[in-house]
Amino acid sequence: MPRSPQSRSATPTLLPHATDSRIDVGLPAPLGVRIYGQRRAGNGLVVPLIVHLHGGAFVSGSLDSGATVARLLADAGAVVVSVDYPLAPANPFPAAVDAAYAALQWAYRKRAKLAGQGARVFVAGEEAGANLTAAAALMARDRHLPPLAGQILISPMLDPCLGTASLRRSNQGPADCPLAAGWCQYLREPAAAEHPYAIPGRSMRLAGLPPTLLLTADDDPLRDEALAYAGRLNEANVPVSASVLPGPTGWPAALQAVAGAEGPWIEEAGTRLAAFLAQACHREATDPEPNDFPLRKGC
Repeated sequence: MPRSPQSRSATPTLLPHATDSRIDVGLPAPLGVRIYGQRRAGNGLVVPLIVHLHGGAFVSGSLDSGATVARLLADAGAVVVSVDYPLAPANPFPAAVDAAYAALQWAYRKRAKLAGQGARVFVAGEEAGANLTAAAALMARDRHLPPLAGQILISPMLDPCLGTASLRRSNQGPADCPLAAGWCQYLREPAAAEHPYAIPGRSMRLAGLPPTLLLTADDDPLRDEALAYAGRLNEANVPVSASVLPGPTGWPAALQAVAGAEGPWIEEAGTRLAAFLAQACHREATDPEPNDFPLRKGC
């Protein structure tokens, strides 16, 4: 479950090969980032560079709670820039989206230094961070910068209505639900609920987005909205690979475990991530056929 609003770790625990820093991206305050991995010089390999956005229902989360997914991405072979974006309610939409996009621009400008010459840039996130990931990808498409090699959505939080069968099955819903509370704090202005960058799942125009990996799970309360978005991406001819991992996973809470997560889903998710990054980084320059990334259910 998300922690209390504006939660931050006072003494971050750094994992091996991870360093904390602050970056100036033109916002009122610098953004905290944690960088995992390192560039591989002289071996001729293309190293992916991923901007990662943690979960927390828009109102909680930190670099520590995002470490589980950030480490999965790094273990899949990427250099990862995990971003400590501003939280609601103090910073409602569009503050987090603006920060996500600014961090993405910064990473693109610094890609050679961070991940080596020729690094492909991705954006990834879990739960609310996956919402911000989808929004940042829409912004990059609309503003024609930066060019993205792909987006990775893990247990994405995309539908503020909270009326799907998977949510009802998990005994979560509008009443006393942390997800509902997060949406209310994030969408403080009524007009925000109509903005595609606030609710990418309702965007009327999805064509032109980068290849997408979408991971959900049998016991994920957000499964149905994730698969609905994957279907809409597929209809828009966006190359998409959607996998439903077998439960139990404990998602989305398990994705934000500060002490790390355990379970067979970790290996399965890691395999999917590594395969997606490898394929996306070695794609031909021409646009692929949509069926290059078929919808599929995990075994």
